[in-house]
Amino acid sequence: MAKTPKKSYSQNAYFGRWPYSLVNSGNLDKYYQTLSDFTFLAAKLNYPVFGVQALIEDYDLLGGIDYQLDKVEALKLIKGALRLSAHVLATDKQQLAGQLWGRLLPIKTPEIQAFLAKVKDSYSESWLRPLTPSLTPAGGRLICTLKGHSGSVNAVAVTPNGEQVISAADDKTLKVWNLVTGEPLLSLTGHSNSVRAVAVTPNGKQVISAADDKTLKVWNLATGEELLSLPGHSSSVNAVAVTPNGEQVISAANDGTLKVWNLATGEELHSLMGHSRLVKGVAVTPNGKQVISAADDGTLKVWNLATGKELHSLTGHSSSVNAVAVTPNGKQVISAADDKTLKVWNLVTGEELLRLTGHSDWVNAVTVTPNGEQVISAAADKTLKVWNLATGEKLFSLTGHSNSVRAVAVTPNSEQVISAADDGTLKVWNLLAGEELLRLTGHSDWVNAVTVTPNGEQVISAADDGTLKVWNLATGEELLSLKDHSDSVNAIAVTPNGEQVISAADDGTLKVWNLATGEELLSFTGHRDWVRAVAVTPNGKQVISAADDGTLKVWNLATGKELLSLTGHREWVKAVAVTPNGKQVISAGADSILKVWNLETGEELLSLMGHGDSVNAVAVTPNGKQVISAAHDSTLKVWNLETGEELLSLMGHRGSLDAVAVTPNGEQVISAAYDSTLKVWNLETGEELLSLTGHSGSVNAVAVTPNGQQVICAVDDGTLKVWNLATGEVITTFTGDSSILCCAVAPDGLTIVAGEQSGKVHFLRLEGTRKI
Repeated sequence: MAKTPKKSYSQNAYFGRWPYSLVNSGNLDKYYQTLSDFTFLAAKLNYPVFGVQALIEDYDLLGGIDYQLDKVEALKLIKGALRLSAHVLATDKQQLAGQLWGRLLPIKTPEIQAFLAKVKDSYSESWLRPLTPSLTPAGGRLICTLKGHSGSVNAVAVTPNGEQVISAADDKTLKVWNLVTGEPLLSLTGHSNSVRAVAVTPNGKQVISAADDKTLKVWNLATGEELLSLPGHSSSVNAVAVTPNGEQVISAANDGTLKVWNLATGEELHSLMGHSRLVKGVAVTPNGKQVISAADDGTLKVWNLATGKELHSLTGHSSSVNAVAVTPNGKQVISAADDKTLKVWNLVTGEELLRLTGHSDWVNAVTVTPNGEQVISAAADKTLKVWNLATGEKLFSLTGHSNSVRAVAVTPNSEQVISAADDGTLKVWNLLAGEELLRLTGHSDWVNAVTVTPNGEQVISAADDGTLKVWNLATGEELLSLKDHSDSVNAIAVTPNGEQVISAADDGTLKVWNLATGEELLSFTGHRDWVRAVAVTPNGKQVISAADDGTLKVWNLATGKELLSLTGHREWVKAVAVTPNGKQVISAGADSILKVWNLETGEELLSLMGHGDSVNAVAVTPNGKQVISAAHDSTLKVWNLETGEELLSLMGHRGSLDAVAVTPNGEQVISAAYDSTLKVWNLETGEELLSLTGHSGSVNAVAVTPNGQQVICAVDDGTLKVWNLATGEVITTFTGDSSILCCAVAPDGLTIVAGEQSGKVHFLRLEGTRKI
């Protein structure tokens, strides 16, 4: 009937041996009901004694169960939702209800919908319930997010058995993760600066790290113990490689040298000198006899690993060589350089065999397919190119990324290529046909590294957002929700009647959505650059947008027709607000100026100057008499809208101010800043009343509910927080898939809309408000 399951933490901590006994007794109906009930109970009780990892382990008992397929699939989806949300729940268990709802909402099976209904009807705490499927759904390509680093993740490696992942980051640490569960196993500390590279020995027992502190460290992968510290370089160590026999380590550094180390003793065997500038990359031949280095001096060098003697100096590139790869047969070397070319070299003679041209910018990375037949290059020109290694013929040019491609990996069967880019996405390509198969979104910053598990079923990506993400490459239905923006959503506005939402994004468009259903109604195009801000007139008939092209545009909301284009700012227009009477528009720009416009004629009425840096946000008081601006110079300013006179300057934040809002009674101002705080000010006196702290990232946006009792803020750490304005306490939190850049509240005071850096738009409802 079923495999004999192992015990998990939660059964010991709460229900005794219930999953084990129920499965083995064949009482699978009871097992299904108890497990789904227990998941909900865990949400209500905030995981007494145990955590989400223990709960996931109870779902692992599903393996081998001969039971109703629909119920088994439902449990697997709930498990998938838990895995996707594990990094959120590790720090905030109270988000379980919202996370489960957001991950499972698009799945319309009776079992899942019944489970969600139970959560909604029974959960009494305040929480934000997704109204549309805008979180990454269970059952899709993303398996889990590994979160724990506090800085950019620079490198990632997978153990030979495919069970563990090791990441290296700017926070000076390495972390070891269980690839099956996503659980953090170890944190390796000891480096005193950013860790740049990581490698695993062929036996999977040791990890070698290279760092900006000029050292390499050797770690026991089972215990996390530091075994050796290898000093000797006089500058940052950029790359590290292990010989196939696991006996030696080769490091490459900014001091222009490579060093060969005995992995058992830590003894420095050779110091390979010859490059005149920093060494960027290193590769070892399959037979372990030679090392190839790539350097900023435009050369590659081939070294005898046993003697440390330089065998060849490969010259021909006219600028820095960024990457190097060796063919599986060990006979050829491929180099990628800033001169926009790749070169193929004979490893035995040092002869240049081929020069591959076609990229229009720096070539950042290169790899060879496991069958040794093709070369794939990734470049700053946003493309990948696939080359025939025998002839040098360009087979495909893979386009689709919107920014520089940093890293590339090939599946073991040589059939697929995965690219990682500065646009925050990964793409999976069919190497045989040159077609894009998948676009993997979820990172909120540059993706620095990518690797494929030995079985070719999973991809692990590492990014500047401090996270790693594990993707299912082999299976997983693509579940799509809204037609999201293709780039960061910077601003959100709700129409006065509460029926529509307008979003503005880096893709140069505005989208109009039905607030009740999340359906996209219209898309406005016309700006030549990123759209930074959006506002709606009080009569709900017009939309005003502000963009990096230095213009504001006025649109007819019903038809999407452009009515006016307001020009006058010398730089980006970053914010816009409309007066309560709908007659004037106030814009704020990177030129440090606010401008007041006649909305009917487009005439510029006032130009307000006084900030010493870019003005990022603007708000108008309910009586229409004052304007409040928030700027990069860390100040808020209060202006008389009729005369343009500066009335107050509010100082107290330690960084750039990014957002501002006024309470409905016009008595208080709330500011949001890069220093991770919100501040509440008395508008009449300029006195600071409250400082709301606790965010782990820049606060990007702020909105006040119509009753003036709650404040909602959007944070760079991916959270949306609801605060009690009277007490300064957090009411509830919702975490998205990437940084949340903007938010707005509907007139009902319960519906909240937020935009992500990923391009997603979240429609949320504040539940459990009776407890507020």
